[in-house]
Amino acid sequence: MDWTAPRPGRAGQAAAPGGEGLRERKKRLLRQQLSDTATELFLERGFDAVRVAEVAAACGVSEKTVFNYFPTKESLILDRLEATVAALRAGLARPGVAPVEAAVAILDGELEAMTSWLAGQPDPARAAAAVQRFGALIRATPSLRAHQSDMMDQFAAVAAGILAARAGMRAQDPEPQIAAAGLLGLWRVQALSLSRCLDGTRTPDQVRAAVAADVRRAAALLETGLRALPDRAARPRSAAAGQDRGQAGEDEGGRGDAAVQPEQARGE
Repeated sequence: MDWTAPRPGRAGQAAAPGGEGLRERKKRLLRQQLSDTATELFLERGFDAVRVAEVAAACGVSEKTVFNYFPTKESLILDRLEATVAALRAGLARPGVAPVEAAVAILDGELEAMTSWLAGQPDPARAAAAVQRFGALIRATPSLRAHQSDMMDQFAAVAAGILAARAGMRAQDPEPQIAAAGLLGLWRVQALSLSRCLDGTRTPDQVRAAVAADVRRAAALLETGLRALPDRAARPRSAAAGQDRGQAGEDEGGRGDAAVQPEQARGE
């Protein structure tokens, strides 16, 4: 379920993104309807007990149409992960923005969307309980856990690739690998904090403040370690190139000295 998607307003119409055409709007609304309907059915009866054909029938479309929007049954309920991957790819690629800063900005947006949705519900406490059931459903369903794990692997691959490019390394190198794993850990921190704070006793604003504070505590610790990772994207291109040439010269000079030393030893 995508908590960040536009929700119906007072007139029952979702707010459309700027510049959105009629066809795009219809597709967006149908996609949201399919995901919301599937989530409601899964929460009511269990993921394995609901067939995709039933979701299609409840929305008045064919099963083929459902799969045109969602490649798998699991993606019907975990569709937000795809948007997060896209946001992570764009955020980490921005020059001059530290990786931790980019990740925290994405998490802030997701948290704001979640708590704004809660605040807009007639009974926020009941809505918070529904979010808790949503998390419990994922944890209790092996196929959903596997799908979530696959998406996290994609997160890691995307993050490691971009961080490696920024540092002038290979994605397989240990530094970008551990840096990517650390960044993705922030999502786990936010999820665990939400699970703890959505207890029905806090207002949406209180939930947002508490969860954001937890994420920032984790981010501060992570940022300390990531300062050791080189970031060519943060330096002017000419300066980076000059430093690289200087380093290459030092390397060659070092190799030259090493080559001369045996000759000197033999001369002695």
